[in-house]
Amino acid sequence: MTACVFCRIVAGRAPADVVREWEDVIAIRPLNPVTPGHVLVIPHTHVTDIGQDPGVSARTMACAAELAADLAAVNVITSKGTAATQTVAHLHLHIVPRTAGDALPLPWTPQQHTAG
Repeated sequence: MTACVFCRIVAGRAPADVVREWEDVIAIRPLNPVTPGHVLVIPHTHVTDIGQDPGVSARTMACAAELAADLAAVNVITSKGTAATQTVAHLHLHIVPRTAGDALPLPWTPQQHTAG
């Protein structure tokens, strides 16, 4: 999977700002964080999305939960498929710390909807 940027990061063949590492999962800072403290949690095993391997997905979520536990407010987000905004075909979870009034809309929040 040398074409996969996350596989290259896991293998140490691409740079990343590593926040935390487990034996089988890594947490990195994204290139364009949407809030301070935004991280990506990525399994070492290449699975395309959350639906491909429930065991890998569960382990990745457990690691994400460890990071989220220390935050007062957070979104934990993953996407499956391009229609759901998945842009990298390797499972990853976004840990997005939130603060009151941060004005970061999610796709299903009223800020994103237009009349018509």
